[in-house]
Amino acid sequence: MGTAENVSMPQPALPGESAVQPEPHGHVNRTDVVIFALVGVAAAVSWLGFLPRVAGIDLLAVAAVLGGGWPVFREALQNLLARRMTMELSMTLALGAALGMREFSTAVFILFFVLGAEILEDRTVTRGRRAIRDLLALLPAKAVVRFGNELVDVPISEVHPGDIVVIRPAAEIPVDGVVVAGRSTVNQANITGESMPVDKLPGAPVFAGATNHTGMLEVRTECVGLDTAFGRIVDAVEKAERCRAPVQKLADRLAGWIVYFALASAILTVLLTHNIRSALAVVIAAGACGVAAGTPLALLGAIGRAARGGAVVKGGRHMEALGAIDTVVLDKTGTLTFGEPFVTAVIPYPAEDGDRVVRLAAIAERPSEHPVGKAIQKEAARWGVIVSDPQSFEYLPGRGVRASWNGGEILVGSATWLSEDSGLSTPLRRMPEAAGDVLVAYRGKLMGALRIEDALRPEAAEAVSRMKALGLNVVLLTGDRARVAEKVAHQLGVQDFAADLLPHHKLERVEQLIRSGRRVAMVGDGINDAPALAQATVGIAMGSGTDLARQSAGVLLLGNNLLDCVDLLETARRCRRIIFFNFAGTLAADLAGVALAAVGILTPLLAAVLHVTSEMAFILNSARLVPGGEPPK
Repeated sequence: MGTAENVSMPQPALPGESAVQPEPHGHVNRTDVVIFALVGVAAAVSWLGFLPRVAGIDLLAVAAVLGGGWPVFREALQNLLARRMTMELSMTLALGAALGMREFSTAVFILFFVLGAEILEDRTVTRGRRAIRDLLALLPAKAVVRFGNELVDVPISEVHPGDIVVIRPAAEIPVDGVVVAGRSTVNQANITGESMPVDKLPGAPVFAGATNHTGMLEVRTECVGLDTAFGRIVDAVEKAERCRAPVQKLADRLAGWIVYFALASAILTVLLTHNIRSALAVVIAAGACGVAAGTPLALLGAIGRAARGGAVVKGGRHMEALGAIDTVVLDKTGTLTFGEPFVTAVIPYPAEDGDRVVRLAAIAERPSEHPVGKAIQKEAARWGVIVSDPQSFEYLPGRGVRASWNGGEILVGSATWLSEDSGLSTPLRRMPEAAGDVLVAYRGKLMGALRIEDALRPEAAEAVSRMKALGLNVVLLTGDRARVAEKVAHQLGVQDFAADLLPHHKLERVEQLIRSGRRVAMVGDGINDAPALAQATVGIAMGSGTDLARQSAGVLLLGNNLLDCVDLLETARRCRRIIFFNFAGTLAADLAGVALAAVGILTPLLAAVLHVTSEMAFILNSARLVPGGEPPK
């Protein structure tokens, strides 16, 4: 008997505030259960005839129907005043007709079944709400803040950006921020969906709601409360549930059409059969409660499941649109790749050692703030080589760096620059494969080369493969050079790609796809992706992306993991299948019920059983999407 309005989320409490709030409409309370039980007793007494009738009227049954059915009657009146045709109105007419026909036992049994269905429906919907509300329990109400040499426990509401928060071992992280001291591993599966704990060193980001493991961390606060990634999950899901999707409006219209159909069928039954009892059974048998309540429940479950997997969907309409996507447009830099340089290969000159090449390059680049220099420093740390400071350092823009160390000169830079240096004793032609890489020379001798590239994310190939397995058309658009785009497309098995694109070119390409009838999901992270993200059927922004990209998109991936995007698409498709199965099933059940009731096969009581059974079947079908308290992946 529920409608889309029955499935509403409570406002989440800010972390640190009391989470005790009045239960939302639809919560199963003791009063509902007591009324259901009393109506059940009245139905049994009426059916068995334990109490005598007064002037032919079963007073107990009438009292049970009028008292127990008051919530149904009240909602029917509200809908009637609002000129909405709903199942509450048709059920009110059915109960009134049953009492008028002196079908007292039938009326009270119908109400008994309806109230039972309401309780089961509300319990299912509450489970969907709880799956999101339970996330709030993961966030601590207090934080340990460093004030000089003193550590003070303060309410999370009193923590501000810039404060240094100390995270003890086995404690929950209360803020979003950056590690400034300490080293530990952190389980952030609740936020990013990563299955394995992540090492956290100074400079690494941490998220509220994650769990610190063994080490102690000091974190400089960046975001608190609903501004954190964790808070955005809860806030966005709550807002998304309140934002009605087009399919929810369709479900409401379908419910109204079915009510009209039931009343028209009942009138036709009376005209043809002159059997008021069969007409009553027709009104009772036809019901769209399952689709009216099951549709928002399916969307709520899908949005909640996505949030637990690291994807914030900003509205039910975006979840619905995701289920119909047939084309995925991928940005390259920052989306398929990390968006920063990495050393992907070490190519030593003949008779030289790779670790010596890495060490010399790292010594020369140690004072550098250039991204390439930082990439070389990371590679040196990975190799475990000892890096010391150079005696002198000079950065030559567009060429490289020149440093002196241990009585010799180190050159790290482009092949063009080193080829101009006549002091090299080794010819560059001995290393033709490294012509486009960063070369390393020491004491006038070529030592080797480092290949610097923006590396693919480790899950990118699997994500693209799974997208193609879903039958999606995958398109790669990038502002990078054609050679780089072609290499990435080849690695991922993407046939349709374009390079050297400015932001308006990406926008034009997305618009062209939409005009051709495609339903497009655009995945990106940068300012240059924002126009295309906003224009696409659904924009999906990477969590590491710019604020503009995140604001322009309808979906935010918190963990930068493309597999979360694929999981989201699969969930959206499953949600869409469930909703339209419920639509088709409701129509089929109603047509069969009306036909059987019209010819007298279904009595009003059996019609009520059919009504409730079909309603619960479709609601439980939608409930399969609701996270059941299982731990996040």
